[in-house]
Amino acid sequence: MIRGLWDRETVALLLLICLMPLALVWLWFGGPEAWTRLALALVISGAWHLVFMLARAQPPSFAGAITALAVAMLAPEELGLARLILGISFGSVMAELVFGGWGRNVINPATATLAFLGFGFPAAPWPELVLPLAWAAIPAAVLGVTLGLMPGRVIGGALLAALVSWGVGQGTWPAGLAPVLPMAFIVLVLLVCDPVTSASTRPGRWLYGLLYGGLVVLFATGWQGAAPAQIAVSAALFASLAAPMLDEAAISLWRARRRKHLG
Repeated sequence: MIRGLWDRETVALLLLICLMPLALVWLWFGGPEAWTRLALALVISGAWHLVFMLARAQPPSFAGAITALAVAMLAPEELGLARLILGISFGSVMAELVFGGWGRNVINPATATLAFLGFGFPAAPWPELVLPLAWAAIPAAVLGVTLGLMPGRVIGGALLAALVSWGVGQGTWPAGLAPVLPMAFIVLVLLVCDPVTSASTRPGRWLYGLLYGGLVVLFATGWQGAAPAQIAVSAALFASLAAPMLDEAAISLWRARRRKHLG
């Protein structure tokens, strides 16, 4: 929307407010190191927004702070300054700003950054976030869904995939899945439920959530030695790449049913 209260920046600011429970808990437990990582991510992301503002007369967006928060929380550790700058620059520029900014991009810039850092520097350890952070993701998700910023069907689809895996295991989680679930829910809220890059149609959102949840189950049970954050981020990346196809399938199905009904 470009008129009235609900413009792009209002949505980005409200989404950032929804993520505050998650951010505050992470900063509380992370201490000075977390504050430093967040400040660095904000500076790098903000610098690229400033460059594109001057080059294209394109205003900076609060969405850059959302990207910085997700990257600071989930990026592999012990990368060093140069690698972190390279990763954030790649994600912000190639996955967002070259498309015209947040709202026109096809993949979440934080997802692109994390995938680039994970695949480019596989020896770097992924963070192990504390369990209270997963609990803090619950009010963030509730706020996002209540305000209409996070697609509830995506969350429902992901939870349905987890319940199916629990039912197939006859009341127990498959081997390797239980340690991944808290991180998978954090990534679901931070990355997968991005209102811009998630699926847009109602069936597509259910399928998108199911695909993300299914990929988490698949990677957790079959990817030996992978960290929970690595598993969840990889699932988010592949699910986001499939989102346009899921929407296209949903629209094609609707058209076929409409032609059959109307003749």
